[in-house]
Amino acid sequence: MTLNVEQVCLPEARSFQYFFYRQPWHFLFLLIFVPMAWVLASPAMGERFFLGFWARDIFWIGLSLVILHQIIVWIVFRLQLGWAVLTRIFGSYDLTFWGIVFLPLLAARPVFVLLLARATQDTLFVSRQTGIILGFIFLLPAIYTFWSVIKYFGVTRAMGGDHFRVFYREKGLVKKGIFRFTGNGMYAFGFFLLWAIALFHASQAALVLAIFQHAYVWVHYFCTEKPDMDLIYG
Repeated sequence: MTLNVEQVCLPEARSFQYFFYRQPWHFLFLLIFVPMAWVLASPAMGERFFLGFWARDIFWIGLSLVILHQIIVWIVFRLQLGWAVLTRIFGSYDLTFWGIVFLPLLAARPVFVLLLARATQDTLFVSRQTGIILGFIFLLPAIYTFWSVIKYFGVTRAMGGDHFRVFYREKGLVKKGIFRFTGNGMYAFGFFLLWAIALFHASQAALVLAIFQHAYVWVHYFCTEKPDMDLIYG
């Protein structure tokens, strides 16, 4: 595949001023909410462990991978939009390389919520039975969201394909499935999967980690994705 690298780039994004646009808000959020998440989660962890790992270590590893994931996405999206760095380096394999980086970090999110939930189960203020009922309530919109993403949106585009390929930009915004109700169904409802995992185990620490991720992805939307979408789609 022959790619026109210059078409991938947007002149408005080709500056370090735009590269760091809104990122101070990003790091301010982390300074405030990372300690808050620890304060809320730590009472439920104590000396608990699972598969040989202390709950607190699972919490910090999971939290760190979430932060690493979103910082990498910010850097790659802005480098792509301004200078098409990955496309210049990897050519038509740019999205393949990006998937190798992006997808394992995405998959790690529910995995570490599950590990933490197993380590700290039955620590939430509701019973396991109530947690299971609530978990199914949150799980249903999450399943519909993932179905909508696969059917109408596509995994490649969900990874930020419009930062790599012009034809994704020409498709416009999706208005089918879950996207009929909100322009950003993945963030609004997809992250309820993490809530459901925590609730199924009645785990306070896992629920805190899930809520942190849900809030933090909206920080990514405000600080990185929304400005990029405004440039890409006008």
